[in-house]
Amino acid sequence: MNAEIISIGTELLLGDIVNTNSAFLARELAALGINVFHQSVVGDNADRLKGSLELALLRADIVMTTGGLGPTYDDITKQTVASMFGLKLERHADSVKRIETFFAHRGIVMTPNNLLQADVPCGATVFQNGTGSAPGMAICHQGKYIIMLPGPPSEMEPMFISHVSPFLQQKTDSVIRSKTVHIFNMGESLVEDRLRSLMTTSQNPTVAPYAAKGEVKVRVSAKAADADAADALIDPVIADVIKQLGSTVYGVDVGSLQNALVQALKSNNLTAAVAESCTGGKVSAAITDIPGASAVFAGGICAYSDELKQHLLGVRAETLSQYGAVSKETAQEMAERIRAVCGTNIGAGITGIAGPLGGTDEKPVGLVFISVISENYNETKQLFLARGLDDERGTIRHMAMMHALSMMFKAAHKA
Repeated sequence: MNAEIISIGTELLLGDIVNTNSAFLARELAALGINVFHQSVVGDNADRLKGSLELALLRADIVMTTGGLGPTYDDITKQTVASMFGLKLERHADSVKRIETFFAHRGIVMTPNNLLQADVPCGATVFQNGTGSAPGMAICHQGKYIIMLPGPPSEMEPMFISHVSPFLQQKTDSVIRSKTVHIFNMGESLVEDRLRSLMTTSQNPTVAPYAAKGEVKVRVSAKAADADAADALIDPVIADVIKQLGSTVYGVDVGSLQNALVQALKSNNLTAAVAESCTGGKVSAAITDIPGASAVFAGGICAYSDELKQHLLGVRAETLSQYGAVSKETAQEMAERIRAVCGTNIGAGITGIAGPLGGTDEKPVGLVFISVISENYNETKQLFLARGLDDERGTIRHMAMMHALSMMFKAAHKA
C-alpha cells in the first residue's frame, strides 16, 4: 500500500513556517508498512489543490493532507475534496459540541464561522481533535482513501497517533520497523565506508546512514508481517553495525546524546555539573531539555570572564596568568571546581575561542579544551573545531557542546 502526503498552506511555500508534518507522517506511515514515494506542498488555491489531489490519486492508495481545515476563507481542503467527488458537506453534531466546549473552556467568545470546522463530507469518518477545534476526516473513493488532518503539529500529531493510526492499521497486512544507531565522532563518509558491504548486500533490512547536526545516524529498517518479526530481522544487523563502528556508537534509539547521558547518569546513580565558557550555557541547556534531568544534573555555571572563573569557580589566578583562560589547565580546574562546588560525581569544564574574533597564531579560532573528571574518569581534550568557513561561531559552540556531552557520557559508564 502506497501513500502520498500533500501539505497545504501558502505560508509553507513562502517559508514562513517549517513543514514538520511531512517528516512526522512519513515516519509514522513507514512504521505501519505504508510506503511514501511522493510528497508535495501546495498553496491555498482550490484549482492547484485539485490538480495535486488528482495526480496523487493516480499513484497512491492513500492521500494524506495537512492544513486547510480551519474556519477562514482560505481553508479550502474539505470543500475542494467534496467538490471533486460530488459530496455535500454536512454539519457533524458531535464536532459542533466539541468546538463549542473548546471555546467555552478557554473563555473566548466563539464567532459563528468557527462552526464551519464541523462541516464534513457526507459519509466521512471523523477523527476528533483532542487539542484543538478542527476535526480530521477520511473519505473512501473507488477503493482509495483521502485523509484530511489539521495543519498545526500540536493537533495533527496526537490525532494521527490516537485515531488515524488505528484506522490505517486495519488497512495493511505488514509493518515497517526502523531502529536508529547513534554515532558521534565519526564522519558520514567513514561510516559509509565501514558499512558499505552491509549496505549493498542488505535488502530486508535496509541500512542507511545519514548526517544529523554534529553526528551521524544509521537507520536499519525491515518489513515483515508484524513488529516482532521485523525486530528479528533488524536486531542481528544492528549488532553488526555496532561491531563495525565500535565505541563511536553511543546508543540505539536513544533520541539524542544528551538524552543518552541523562539515562546513563540515572542508571548508574550519578550526578553531574558543568562549568562553561565558550559554549555559553549550551551544555547545561541541552541536558535540561531532557525531562527528569533534575534528578541527575545539579546545575551549570557560565563563567565567561576570568574574574568569574576565579571568584565563582575558584580557578587559580596563577593558572589563568601562566596558561591563559583557553588552556587545558584552566579547563581541568573548571571541571574540578564545579564538581567540588556542586558536590557531584562528574564535573565538566569547557573553554575555547568560538570566534570570529579573539584568535591568535598560537591559539586560533576553534581551539577548545574540554575536561571531564570523576572518581574513575579523568580526560582533557584539545580540539580544533574550525573548518575555515565564514562565521563558524555557532558550529564551533555546537560541536564543543557535543564533545562535552560525549565525554560526560563516557564518564557515566566508568562508574
